Amino acid sequence: MAGGLEDVDEIPTQSEESKSEDKTSSQKSQDSYQSDGYRVSSDSEWPPPPPTKDHKMVHQLDDVTRDSEIKATEMFDQLEAINNTAMSIEEDVNKAIEGLDRNVELFALLVKKFPHVEKFKEAHEENKEIKKHLESIQMNAQAVEDEVMMTMDMMQYQDIHRQKIERVINVMRALSKYMNSLFEGRVEDSKRVSSAVHIQGDDTTQDVVTNEDIEALIDSLGKK
Repeated sequence: MAGGLEDVDEIPTQSEESKSEDKTSSQKSQDSYQSDGYRVSSDSEWPPPPPTKDHKMVHQLDDVTRDSEIKATEMFDQLEAINNTAMSIEEDVNKAIEGLDRNVELFALLVKKFPHVEKFKEAHEENKEIKKHLESIQMNAQAVEDEVMMTMDMMQYQDIHRQKIERVINVMRALSKYMNSLFEGRVEDSKRVSSAVHIQGDDTTQDVVTNEDIEALIDSLGKK
């Protein structure tokens, strides 16, 4: 025990290869966390969920940004298809209206030329009524195009939300790297002495320490 603090300065600096091994060992340690027996509960604040694939925050946020980007692209494609369909309907209606205009003019001349023929009058009125319906369809198609464009504009907010999430991810990653660097040690975790289960003054672990634990602690101290 004596001279322990003096020996700290004599600990050699880890090589790059050793640091790489430590990172690999740390990664394996994190991945080896077991979630057996853990159950998600909205009423439980502690313990936090284990750092498994389903609970790693950055992983989840990366999934959100990736999936939302994919779905947003699919929605834009669908909206574009709807807009193209509405434009096609509008073009077809315009052609139909042009033909009806000629029919209306023709039957107007026939009614004027043969005012006693009722069929000409009926055909004239029918064509005028059909034109009104087609104009209504034309207006609805234009309204669909306008709504699609407005929806596309609103969908632009999805990209803003993605950028905000990516900013959060970058901040979290920066904090993670900083904390890892801050708590980095020069002694490998596998070479450290295990923590005491009970320390004098503890209230909740008085009956936890066994004779075997005490003997093991004495042995570990004797090896120093």
